Amino acid sequence: MFLADFHMHSTFSDGKLTIPELVDLHGSLGFGAIAITDHLCESETLIGKAANYIGHTLTPANFPLYMEILKTEAARAWDQYRLVVIPGFELSKNSISNYRSAHILGLGISQFVQADPDALDLIRAIQTQGGIAVAAHPVSTRVVEKQTYHLWNRREELAQAFDAWEVASGRYIFDEVKNSGLPMIANSDMHYRRQMTSWKTVFDCERHPEAILRAIREQRLDFRFYDEAEALKGAYDHRNSFGNFLMGLGRRPDSFGNLAGTGSS
Repeated sequence: MFLADFHMHSTFSDGKLTIPELVDLHGSLGFGAIAITDHLCESETLIGKAANYIGHTLTPANFPLYMEILKTEAARAWDQYRLVVIPGFELSKNSISNYRSAHILGLGISQFVQADPDALDLIRAIQTQGGIAVAAHPVSTRVVEKQTYHLWNRREELAQAFDAWEVASGRYIFDEVKNSGLPMIANSDMHYRRQMTSWKTVFDCERHPEAILRAIREQRLDFRFYDEAEALKGAYDHRNSFGNFLMGLGRRPDSFGNLAGTGSS
């Protein structure tokens, strides 16, 4: 088994770590897979234009460089850590109103997508290129920050469209998603080093991008709360399996167990 996090930001948008720094951080801690998902904001809205002005969004101009760095770092991550790096972005539709705001993760993407169209069109644009579409933090994140409720308000319409919905994007479980019966995934939404401690997703599949994306689609996964301070107390070899943590994450009570159909406990 291995630990994964598919929602984090680099200095290509509003993250504080570079892509190589994110790779080294997660590789040194023994993670099996990550996705870099920098913001890709709307181009026609005032908020989207502001994000572009301050350099907090992917654009048609910087996207080729972003993808080239991800490709280079994916090769290094595998050679050095046996860490799979999946290319991604977070299509960000931001509004003054929380109820009109929506963020969509695209995992395993290869092409730029304009964030301005309707959510359903964005989901299809991601899936057309073989990617996974994830509803990011669709309910209250339980912290004081801008919220994105638009997708949750359309959940009956979009339930069959998304490949997964975030059941956590940090330290808190979203009970609404947990109890919804929708396909799920747990991530950190990491912008800062201190956000490493969070819920993560656990896989028991081949360490290969296609195998991992297939496991998400088929919901062959589980969830664990990762406490970095506890993890660092034990010696951990990144080439060992997730189950070899001395802290014994697989035996912690803060696990979903059978909720994701893995049967782990």
